[in-house]
Amino acid sequence: MSKETTNGRKPAAGRRRFLAAAALGGGAVAAGTLAAPQVSRAQTMTWRFQSTWPQRDIFHEFAADFVSRVNTLGGGRLRLELLPAGAVVGAFQLLDAVSAGTLDGGHGVSAYWFGKNKAFSLFGTAPPWFGDANQYLGWFYYGGGEALYNELINDILKVNVVGFQTGPMPTQPLGWFKNPIERVEQLRGLKYRTVGLATDLFNELGAAVVALPGGEIVPALERGVIDGAEFNNPSSDRALGFPDVAKVYMLQSFHQRTETFEVLFNKTKFDALPAELKGVLRHSAEAASADMSWKQQDRYSRDLLEMTQNQGVRAITTPRPILEAQLRAWDAVVARLEGDTSSPAAGPFFKKVCDSQRAWCRRVQTFYLRYEAPSVLSFNHFFARG
Repeated sequence: MSKETTNGRKPAAGRRRFLAAAALGGGAVAAGTLAAPQVSRAQTMTWRFQSTWPQRDIFHEFAADFVSRVNTLGGGRLRLELLPAGAVVGAFQLLDAVSAGTLDGGHGVSAYWFGKNKAFSLFGTAPPWFGDANQYLGWFYYGGGEALYNELINDILKVNVVGFQTGPMPTQPLGWFKNPIERVEQLRGLKYRTVGLATDLFNELGAAVVALPGGEIVPALERGVIDGAEFNNPSSDRALGFPDVAKVYMLQSFHQRTETFEVLFNKTKFDALPAELKGVLRHSAEAASADMSWKQQDRYSRDLLEMTQNQGVRAITTPRPILEAQLRAWDAVVARLEGDTSSPAAGPFFKKVCDSQRAWCRRVQTFYLRYEAPSVLSFNHFFARG
């Protein structure tokens, strides 16, 4: 080894060359870091995303909660611009608008597309064999439901959309009436607003069903176009003005025991996204779903108290004979639709979905009914004592 090497001159020169190279490399890294936001801004995609809800409805707020998560997690690369119902198309036209690319995405419920295929209503407003809407979401994501949903939209209807189910809703009330509904016979001839499979159910019970989007229900009830109506929950009902035109609020029903939201995107645009942005949309739907399940506990309970304590609303439990009549009517509706041979996709596919749901519910409901202690017992112990 030479003296130059041992006295450190060559290593010193090497260190100088290394530091110089590092300085240049660091400058390149720094330049790349500074340039990144400019690249990100240049690549930002802004998608028009319309809800099927009036702006004053808490459902539109739930849509905004989903949008805020996408815009946060999108990191400046993808941004959703939220619009209320009617901004571009009417609520019942959302699916077609998203499929055609008139809108990039939207927030609604599958039951609104019931007219295209009755099986749509099984995805979010299924017969009441699910214990609650969270069990429905369990079936959708872990029991084969998502594959069946994709079969419906991609193979049967061939609409150009991608959808996620999100946001478990509690059991919907029988609805709003001028006078209490105390007997099954009172439903015969009643002009009643609902959507999805519940239209078949109330037709089976003798009612005359009118399908209306949320923003049109209260004016129709006020003018006498309908005699009764359901929408969904105390917060929505209060915001839409139901207590101003009717004072009888019938709680509990089996017509829509479980319901969830549906988030839709144009499939062509969705498929062109990088994997991480596809993940942002899916995981934002999951996160918003959890948040909604917590938020509604606070808002729905407060608004029911406000209506009954300060707005003169009478909250009445639906009589058991009406609930039992609904279950019998469900038997007839499901049997008829499963046996429908009007097209290869009608009865066979409808039954295929129902079979999948029933298998899930037998197993999962059996578990929870055996596993969970009765909440009524503990509630009465702590809160119902005089």
